[in-house]
Amino acid sequence: MPARDFFLVFLICLAWAGNFLTSKLALQEFPPLLFTALRLMLLAALLAAFLRPPPKGQWPRLIAVAMCNAVLHFGLSFWSLKLSSTLASPAILMQSYVPMASLLAWWLLGERFHWRTGMAIALSFAGVLVLGFDPSVLQNPAALGLMLVSAFFIALGSVLMRDLRGFDLVNQQGWTSVIGIAPLLLWSAAGEHDLLASIRQASWVAWLGVGYAAIIASLVGHGLYFRLVQRHPVAQVTPYLLIAPLIATVLGIVFLHDRVGPRLWLGGAMVLGGVLVIGLRNLAKARPAAPVEP
Repeated sequence: MPARDFFLVFLICLAWAGNFLTSKLALQEFPPLLFTALRLMLLAALLAAFLRPPPKGQWPRLIAVAMCNAVLHFGLSFWSLKLSSTLASPAILMQSYVPMASLLAWWLLGERFHWRTGMAIALSFAGVLVLGFDPSVLQNPAALGLMLVSAFFIALGSVLMRDLRGFDLVNQQGWTSVIGIAPLLLWSAAGEHDLLASIRQASWVAWLGVGYAAIIASLVGHGLYFRLVQRHPVAQVTPYLLIAPLIATVLGIVFLHDRVGPRLWLGGAMVLGGVLVIGLRNLAKARPAAPVEP
């Protein structure tokens, strides 16, 4: 990739890593499901004027994708982030959706993968186990469990999105947000308390977190990502995005004084190393085979 596109990759990683920090601060005032709903409401309002009716026959899959990605993935991931004592563990664990997606594509779509990819999947899951025994994670193991379930749903949503036809980035994000608002509000009302009070009493820091999540992380981050994958194969871009959890870890250490222990570093390296190998294997498959000289 040219230097300009490498700079765009860095901006994407910075936008997504910063989302962990600003959301963590906002979640000190907002319940996680309400925070997720507010993010979707703002994003839907920003994109409402650009939405077009979904193509015929796409509604069932679109609803399934929205429930997986917008409701279950985001709702559970912000819940995990609220409970976690560091930014590092949720940022790294979220990347486990990559090996999960490979397994789901094999199971649901019949896609095959090389034994090296299988070893990388095993390495990532072994890294989750190592990371899970870090003292900062053991303080609240529910955060680890919630993020793993969240990663499963984004992996499932990613597989379902492969057959979603007739959507550009704006319409996909917009409709996903619109569909996800009502289920999240109902879920929040059923399981969270003092919702109106938290909205009335929220500081500018909390509302900044909502705005950052919707505008910077979603619109800017995903917009730049969509621009990159129009120029380069997805498999060529995704390995560089592993910089995001590393930046998030540094942000947690610098601004929140997170203590990242050796098990978290080792487990994180195993998770991200496995994801990197999977990405490089996908890149190798995406490249056309060299012509054979006669």
